[in-house]
Amino acid sequence: MKKLILTTAAAVAMFVAQAQTTNWNLDKSHSSVKFAVEHLVISTVEGSFKTFNSTVSTTSPTNFEGATINFTIDVNTVNTDDEKRDGHLKTADFFDVAKFGSIAFKGATMKKTTGNNYKLTGELTMHGVTKTVTFDVKFNGLAKDPWGNQKAGFKITSTINRKDFGVGESTPGAIVSEEVTITTNLELVQAK
Repeated sequence: MKKLILTTAAAVAMFVAQAQTTNWNLDKSHSSVKFAVEHLVISTVEGSFKTFNSTVSTTSPTNFEGATINFTIDVNTVNTDDEKRDGHLKTADFFDVAKFGSIAFKGATMKKTTGNNYKLTGELTMHGVTKTVTFDVKFNGLAKDPWGNQKAGFKITSTINRKDFGVGESTPGAIVSEEVTITTNLELVQAK
């Protein structure tokens, strides 16, 4: 009898959790994924990816702690405003898009720290290598757009070492820094 009660309670809890799930889709026209590296230790070169997607699920329409987050980037859409450099980044010297055409992130934990700040930790897969990465997340708030859609805004940042992922291993850090700063601005729209 005790086992039946526990099984029933677990099923009810799962049903309630599923019923309360809020899904969010990416508003691509108001989002961006950018990166920056130092060049020759004297300047910063920035780039972005044109094509990316994200899905987010929360247990509350206003609280993102514990959110389930998945993110993918089409590496073929790398853009540094220099066609020749973009072509080089796509080769085996760097991203090797013929073998590794996408970057993926699967969030494991989203924990609130202070105020509207969170720490997002998960598995980042790039160039065939998966590593645990932690991002700093600033939740910019919720707002309704003119059509009544609920929106949520975030700024997400982290610094990774490109060589940890096997990207540009033969390129010295004095030419292109090993540290890469990632800045993602996300606007999400609540699914109806």
